[in-house]
Amino acid sequence: MNRPDHINAAILVEQRKPLEIAQIGLPDILEPGQVLVKLHASGICGSQIGEIDGAKGPDRFLPHLLGHEGSASVVETGPGVRHVSEGDMVVLHWRKGPGIECVPPKYDWDGQVVNAGWVTTFNDYAIISENRMTVIPQGSDAGVAALFGCAVTTGFGVAMNNAQLKIGESVVVFGAGGIGLNIVQAASLTSAYPVIAVDLFDGRLDLAKEMGATHVINAKNEDPVEAIQKILGGQALDVFIDNTGKPAIIKQGYELTQAQGRVILVGVPKANDETSIFTLPLHFGKVITGSHGGETLPEIDIPRYHGLYQKDQIRLKELITKRVGLTDINEAIEGMRDGSISGRVIVEF
Repeated sequence: MNRPDHINAAILVEQRKPLEIAQIGLPDILEPGQVLVKLHASGICGSQIGEIDGAKGPDRFLPHLLGHEGSASVVETGPGVRHVSEGDMVVLHWRKGPGIECVPPKYDWDGQVVNAGWVTTFNDYAIISENRMTVIPQGSDAGVAALFGCAVTTGFGVAMNNAQLKIGESVVVFGAGGIGLNIVQAASLTSAYPVIAVDLFDGRLDLAKEMGATHVINAKNEDPVEAIQKILGGQALDVFIDNTGKPAIIKQGYELTQAQGRVILVGVPKANDETSIFTLPLHFGKVITGSHGGETLPEIDIPRYHGLYQKDQIRLKELITKRVGLTDINEAIEGMRDGSISGRVIVEF
């Protein structure tokens, strides 16, 4: 595979502004642990929208590249790389796996430096850290493979590792985006009951039913707390999983769960957002905890989940509801914001 002269990328130049599509130059040589890949597909995660919107505050690395879930083929490997080889098909992910953690690359944009992290996927080629990729079988579906970088592994990891769902436990999944839909699917696979999905958009809730939700609630049309209590029929909730990061919803989930229930926080609050809870139940078994990518181990979990997909045990193609090229990425991001796009958007290269 030939090394390109330049790459095409969507660049975050200014927060709360559309990404700029431009050609940027590659470094001449790869540093230890760096791997040059050709992207096949990238997902768009809510985390990237948070970066664009400045959810965590001012961004001191501008301008920089974005994206943390994708599928690619290895073009060239830098010194010390031993877990992947030229020609391998790989999943790109933000959770650390085996291998070297390299110095993040810097790209040239007409004399201006463009920063990047250890993984970026809103670009047709990229220099990625060895420990942010996992080999998968040649010929794997590139669009579906991209989902293993975050949406699938985080969603399943939240259900399995963080919530540790058991047969017959009740669960509320608040927020039915790409990760939320996979949490719903994983909860259904464990035979949790009821599996209640809450969102603001009917399209996402329709997908949640396809993924195994037993009940859905549109929080624009009815009070979600009252609706959840009605579904539970007087029983206390076992597990509440929040994908929104909104303090009021976190507080509601904490109050809804039973004395020894679990509250799992997946969504990240905006900078300086705070919530207030009565902490006494924490001394008697109630748990509230944050998830870090579902505590996924990419080198173990990606092959495991990929095998389930190949055996038709999990549904992933249905989660991809929009496919776009790189030049249409801003329109796709707006569609995610306003709810006109349900499920996962895949950027194809």
